[in-house]
Amino acid sequence: MNKNRLEAFSDGVLAIIITIMVLEMKAPQGQDLAALLPVLPIFLSYVLSFVYVGIYWNNHHHMLHTVQRVSGRVLWANLHLLFWLSLFPFATGWMGANHLAPLPSALYGIVLLAAALAYLILQRQIIALQGEQSTLKRAVGRDPKGKASLLGYTIAIILSFFLPWLAQMLYVLVALLWLVPDQRIERVLRDQ
Repeated sequence: MNKNRLEAFSDGVLAIIITIMVLEMKAPQGQDLAALLPVLPIFLSYVLSFVYVGIYWNNHHHMLHTVQRVSGRVLWANLHLLFWLSLFPFATGWMGANHLAPLPSALYGIVLLAAALAYLILQRQIIALQGEQSTLKRAVGRDPKGKASLLGYTIAIILSFFLPWLAQMLYVLVALLWLVPDQRIERVLRDQ
């Protein structure tokens, strides 16, 4: 099967996710800077989630550059990823509305962890379809960034119950790790 339909559908879903997140933010009551303080956690949660959605969109785009065709398994793995990403607005809103409280922060981490695992599954399904010598497999290698992310999310979920601010810092650090587009894929594609 051709990959174009998968790309178009994924791009549309990610655009809707961002739209839902921004629509969840309500304008503050009041006209002065003090009116912004109560909505600051909501805004910061939105910024972090926007960055995460952007990271997934960017890396998904790069990953699909290595793909010539897709299978039913790849389509389902992609839907699995989109499912977890579609929970970002809910997790973001709950965490922001509750000023980074332990349980909402932990749930946010669980959604991040599940999305990362789903991305890993999609990546592995593409590699399985295209073979161990595929462009994607050469680019990803042992995937140290992916493994570090999973570990970071797991630690942050646990920390959410004891030191929520530190959990938030881990979520930010993992995002910073991925903020630059996946150079591994670009490098392999350039060297072909």
